[in-house]
Amino acid sequence: MKLKESKTYENLARAFAGECQARTRYEFIEYGARYNGYKAVAEIIDKVVFQEFNHARMIYTALQGSNEPQIDNIQIAAGFPFKEKWDLVENLKLASEDEKDDAKFYAEAIKTAEKEGFKDIVKLFSEIKEIELHHAKLFAELHKQMQSKTLYKKEKAVKWVCPDCGRVIIGTEAPEECPLCKAKQGTFEIILPAEFASYQTRRSRT
Repeated sequence: MKLKESKTYENLARAFAGECQARTRYEFIEYGARYNGYKAVAEIIDKVVFQEFNHARMIYTALQGSNEPQIDNIQIAAGFPFKEKWDLVENLKLASEDEKDDAKFYAEAIKTAEKEGFKDIVKLFSEIKEIELHHAKLFAELHKQMQSKTLYKKEKAVKWVCPDCGRVIIGTEAPEECPLCKAKQGTFEIILPAEFASYQTRRSRT
């Protein structure tokens, strides 16, 4: 079966549209975090934004591999979420729900690609599905900490690090501002479970 004649072809187009929209929705959330002074949260979401961009890039590449000289248009009918309002904490919960919904879409798209014999696309969809589930857990963790007001306040003393200057403070609560460089509390690295450690590494300057 040729890719252009398959349901998988439509699913690729739908996935591309979904990943592009997710990237933009999460840029809105990142903007909201920065606007409200949560720089560290914004930096974490920025990693998700970049990953969604790369999902879209890989899916677009798979579409372009259909050996068609030019794809003028692909007709698809699909529903996309427009739930998010301008509420940072609520949007984190909704983003988690969106990622779970995306994972369900990929699960069905995987079955279709397997049936139609597109092994490379099965692998692509499978990998992205697992990442979307990881994103869902990350957004849920951020939502939980912000809703419970434990983002910068813990029951036991922890290490708070100011990424702007490197100052380290041990305590149950991050300071209102860094005593060295005067960065605001929202700049301090937040405490996340170990599985999300990669989202707290800064992008290379190169």
